[in-house]
Amino acid sequence: MSEEQKLRQLIIDWLDDNYHFGDAESLIDGDEERSFLQSGILDSLGFVSLVLFLENSCSVSVDRSSLSPENFDSLGKILRFIIPLPNYKLG
Repeated sequence: MSEEQKLRQLIIDWLDDNYHFGDAESLIDGDEERSFLQSGILDSLGFVSLVLFLENSCSVSVDRSSLSPENFDSLGKILRFIIPLPNYKLG
């Protein structure tokens, strides 16, 4: 399994455990660019929780100036932003 696939599954699992109780995959519906905000997948508090979770789970530090819809408003955007960060390591 690639790093992208592992991180994708980690995020889906987190969404299921914390917000959607097994429905996250169906809400994303194969569209990794689907807006989390516009689709109701996450609200602003959910984004903060997700970022904290990713920092802890991936050994990264997210600069607060990077917290924007351009980096975090879809599964695809999160994957493209998090994986290249220095010190990224899943697990």
